[in-house]
Amino acid sequence: MSNRKSQVLDSDIFSHLTSIGYLPRWFILFLDTILCAAAFYIAYAISIKVYYFRFPMQEVALETRMLIAVGSQIVCFWIFHTYSGILRYSSYVDIVKLLMSIGLNLVFLFAIHYICYFFFGEGIFLRAGLLVYGVVAFLLLLSVRLVVKTVYDYLIIHSGQVIPVVVYGTQAAGVSIAKMIRSASDSKYRLVGFLGDLQSVNDKFIFGMPVASTVDKRKLLRFLTQKKVKAVIISPFKMKEIDPARDLDFFLENNIEILTVPSMNEWHEGDKLVDVSKDLKNIQIEELLNRRPIVIDKKHIVEQIKGKVVMVTGAAGSIGSEIVRQLINYNPQLLVLYDNAETPLHNLKLELEELQTKCLFVTCIGDVRNVKRSEYVMESYRPDIIYHAAAYKHVPMMEDAPSECVIANVSGTKNIADLAVKYGVQTFVMVSTDKAVNPTNVMGASKRIAEIYVQSLFKKLHESNPSATKFITTRFGNVLGSNGSVIPLFKHQIEKGGPITVTHPDIIRYFMTIPEACQLVLEAGSMGNGGEIFIFDMGQPVKIVDLARKMIRLAGYKPDVDIQISYTGLRPGEKLYEELLNVKEATKPTYHEKIMIAQVREYDFNEVEHEIAELLKFANVYKNYMVVSKMKELVPEYISQNSQYERLDMEMKK
Repeated sequence: MSNRKSQVLDSDIFSHLTSIGYLPRWFILFLDTILCAAAFYIAYAISIKVYYFRFPMQEVALETRMLIAVGSQIVCFWIFHTYSGILRYSSYVDIVKLLMSIGLNLVFLFAIHYICYFFFGEGIFLRAGLLVYGVVAFLLLLSVRLVVKTVYDYLIIHSGQVIPVVVYGTQAAGVSIAKMIRSASDSKYRLVGFLGDLQSVNDKFIFGMPVASTVDKRKLLRFLTQKKVKAVIISPFKMKEIDPARDLDFFLENNIEILTVPSMNEWHEGDKLVDVSKDLKNIQIEELLNRRPIVIDKKHIVEQIKGKVVMVTGAAGSIGSEIVRQLINYNPQLLVLYDNAETPLHNLKLELEELQTKCLFVTCIGDVRNVKRSEYVMESYRPDIIYHAAAYKHVPMMEDAPSECVIANVSGTKNIADLAVKYGVQTFVMVSTDKAVNPTNVMGASKRIAEIYVQSLFKKLHESNPSATKFITTRFGNVLGSNGSVIPLFKHQIEKGGPITVTHPDIIRYFMTIPEACQLVLEAGSMGNGGEIFIFDMGQPVKIVDLARKMIRLAGYKPDVDIQISYTGLRPGEKLYEELLNVKEATKPTYHEKIMIAQVREYDFNEVEHEIAELLKFANVYKNYMVVSKMKELVPEYISQNSQYERLDMEMKK
């Protein structure tokens, strides 16, 4: 009990001492003056008592000589502003200023000495004594600063107000970050070492600090433990090179915080270097996925978008709004933002206005299910390009409302596609999903039917008119951070203290970021000739439970200890894994190595139109089982899972 009280008391003392503000400049100048006076008397003692030198001009008192020496030194302090710094943050620059001020003072004192010699035949100082004074004064001034700095560092470390960190990266970017941390006067981080990828960096030093290799994880852990490292800062270039599974997961598993810095282009404001150590932030879950970001060549997009009227349906949604954000960078003549969600659309409008973009845009409230309203908007603005992102997408909810799903996803797509043809739209890009492949749910099947319609429509049109509207489809997997994504859900659950709910321990998903997904949509629109279904090489799929564990560690907790993970079972229509291609489909490459074209079965438009008309008849009177049954006829590979409609599959087999 007494030890605990002692620790608390020490902590309070440390906190009090470290909370003391900066010393005023006059006090630092006063302290330096006292030290210089002491240095003069020490130099006198050394000269007179040790070397038996005698001052010339005995009639001049020692105090007078001291006042001349110290007064001249004060002038030199003022010239170099040696007192303007903060003692506990003294740096190499401050030491140089001290040295230069003492050097200049010696020049002044020697000048005074020889002036006296010229007029009186005798100097006022001992020349050797002046040199001793300069050395002693510099050592005293330097020692005080080093003592203050050392004591402050000791107090601040033991008070728990700083975080011991290492920088991952030994090249220019990593070294620059380290310099900023060391020189920052109010940084909460204390640099204790560096990390490098090569085994050979062991036993090396940068700024006098050790470098440890990340190759041998046992030695690395020992190094981090000895240095009491709480966080690792990763330079921007190193972030592009490291393997998340090999390196980043290691830090998380050992409760070491991962911090990143802004990109290199944010390190300068004009000609001034910004202290990025103040902008350190926790690594995002997107950066921990075992996949590399996909970068799209924007040249073709610029050529297609510039000077065109572009319409985005579902413009206020997570995908639609990001498409809009990217489109404004390609100088369209006008952006038409079409959505039925009033508040999100208003928020998007405010966001674009705040950006003060030169791109003209107009917001239109309306629903793709409403033909009259959609036609009014199309007739009013005559778009050249349409990005169709309006759709229902939540799988479990659509299992409960198949009629609504069909009306929105199938009828809505049909309405906009037909109007695109009527008003001479050049390119129609449909946003689809990997759930359209071998669908196991109503939502996925509805998107596949929408794909079939636009593809068959394109085929029919271009048989007679090659310049007719180009219909293009894009498929991609789950989008990180989108509405309904697991990541916002997991973050919310972690904030509440858990548990995190995962449907199944083996469930896996493909992931991409929202910007990447929207880049794909824009690239597809510029690349396509019509009738294609573009798919993305999305890398390796991610196990959802692994994603949950990483997010828990990122939040500073231990999985299954601080935050529990519970399994709720697969939801209606949900499957363990998603596919980007039907097993019967093949792909062919494009000029981009990450983008492929799915070769799918072709459908006759007249048959498709007839079947969809029947489907919509059932949907409009909310005959859900008839709706789902008809969907299974249109999409034979649609087999329900974890759904009330599984019995329809059983009946069809009989």
